[in-house]
Amino acid sequence: MSILDKFLAKRAHGNPNGEMIFMDHIEALRWHIVRSLVVIIIAGIVAFFNIEFIFDKIILGPANKDFIAYKWFCGLGRLLHIDALCMDPVTVQFQNTELSGQFMMSFSASFMIGFIVAFPYVFWEFWRFTRPALTDKELKHTRGIVFWASALFLIGVAFSYFIIAPFTINFFATYKLSPQFDNIITISNYYDTMSDLVFGMGIVFELPILVYILAKIGILTPKMMRDNRRYAIVIIMVLAAIITPPDWFSIFLVAIPLVMLYEAGIVISARLTKEREKKANETLPW
Repeated sequence: MSILDKFLAKRAHGNPNGEMIFMDHIEALRWHIVRSLVVIIIAGIVAFFNIEFIFDKIILGPANKDFIAYKWFCGLGRLLHIDALCMDPVTVQFQNTELSGQFMMSFSASFMIGFIVAFPYVFWEFWRFTRPALTDKELKHTRGIVFWASALFLIGVAFSYFIIAPFTINFFATYKLSPQFDNIITISNYYDTMSDLVFGMGIVFELPILVYILAKIGILTPKMMRDNRRYAIVIIMVLAAIITPPDWFSIFLVAIPLVMLYEAGIVISARLTKEREKKANETLPW
C-alpha cells in the first residue's frame, strides 16, 4: 500500500459515513483551497485599497535611507566595532518601463500581501484536511503545529525584510562596473527581488515542519541528517550566497539561522525516532 493509499484510508477512517472514495477527498480538498483563496482575496482587496501606503512605507522601505533596520545595524556596528554594519545611505532611482506596469504590479503586490497575512488561515485549512488521517496519539504530538508553522513563516518573512533586504539592496544599488553607469532600477525588478527574498526565506524557515513530517513517515532519520551535515552546510552556504550580496558577512548572516534550523531538524528527527522505537518495543511479545 502506497503512502497516498494509507493517507486516504486513515482520512476515511474518521468519516462517519465509512470509507471515502478518491473523488470525495478531492472534493474536500477543493473546498479547503476555495476557502483559502477567498481569505487571500479578501486580504488582498484590503491591501489593494491601501496599496500606495504599502508600497511607499513597506515594499520600498528597505530602499529608503531612513529605514529603521539601517539604524539598528549602525547602532550594533558601533557597539561591536564592526564598520561594515553601518551602511552608507543610498538613494535608489526607480523607473517604470511598461504602460500597464504599475497598475498590474498593484494587483501582484496586493496578492503577495494578502497571502502573507492569510498564511496562518491557509495552513489551518491544510491542517484540517490532513488531520483526519492522524491517530489520537499523532494528534497529541502535533498540537500547536498551526501556530508554529505560521510563526516560522512570519519569522522568515521578517528576517528577510529587516535583515537580508537592506544588505541586498544597499549592495546592488551602489555597485557599479564604471562611474559612467547609473543604477536606474525598474520597479518590477525591485519588486521581484523583494518578493523572492521574502517568500524564499518564509518557505525556508518551514524546514523544521518539513523535517517533522518526513521523520514522522520514516523518510528522514537523525543518523541520515548527521551523516549528511557537511553536505547540507555546503548547500546552505551556496543558497545564502545566491540570495545575498557577495560578501562573507551577508552570507554568514543568512547561513547561520539556516544551519540552526537544520540542527533543530536533527533534534526533532531524533525525538520522533526515539518515540517510534519505544512504541515498537512496547508491542514486542517479550
